[in-house]
Amino acid sequence: MQRHITGWFSPALNKEMEIAVYGHYGVALLLIPTAASDYLEYERHGLIDAIEPYIYAGKVKVYCINSINSESWLNPYMHGYDKAARHQAFNDYVIKEVVPFIKEDSSPNNEIIAGGASFGALHAANLFFKHPDYIHGVIAMSGCYDLSVYTDGYYDDNVYFNSPVHYLPNLKAEWHLSMYRDSRHIHFITGSGAYEVPEYSRHISSILASKNVPHELDIWGSDVPHEWDTWKKMLPYYLETRF
Repeated sequence: MQRHITGWFSPALNKEMEIAVYGHYGVALLLIPTAASDYLEYERHGLIDAIEPYIYAGKVKVYCINSINSESWLNPYMHGYDKAARHQAFNDYVIKEVVPFIKEDSSPNNEIIAGGASFGALHAANLFFKHPDYIHGVIAMSGCYDLSVYTDGYYDDNVYFNSPVHYLPNLKAEWHLSMYRDSRHIHFITGSGAYEVPEYSRHISSILASKNVPHELDIWGSDVPHEWDTWKKMLPYYLETRF
């Protein structure tokens, strides 16, 4: 499997940001780390190995980026306003820097599907819902799509506009909704075991249903906990059966 690590100094974030690329061709799968982890997290925990057959087969070419959660919502020493501003800078980094990199590295017309587990699922879903012209679908595993759960009581417009369960119910822009409806890949998957909260996925599914947006809600059993072994089963299953 081809593996390449590169990076650049990000103007949006004012820091060096690395990216790991796996594979030669296929749908671009942009993986967002969980919690406060880094661009090698999915490799380190064996998820890249778990999806290696689909990378070899050319179903997907995988792009793993750094998170900046430790510089925003997971930093207990920052004011909420500064956390929100940093979060928005991360969105700018992805859309204005990572997306053009992927298009140049693969194909300008290639689909980009955002994916992630836990906190990474929220980021992936938010990127798709805010920018469906750049991100064309989402595979969200074991996520909570209410950003205010992570904000320690802080709430402002930046929180609202990055919290899918807050802004989606009020969204009436047909421009966005039509692109959601055209997407072939809107998948929300969760377990029902230890530390999983399937109600989070049911909630966002109910919002999408109210907007007549086709999507998939897949709730696995009570023997499926919130952990890496779960996600190493979920993602290969979706690449095998949906791509």
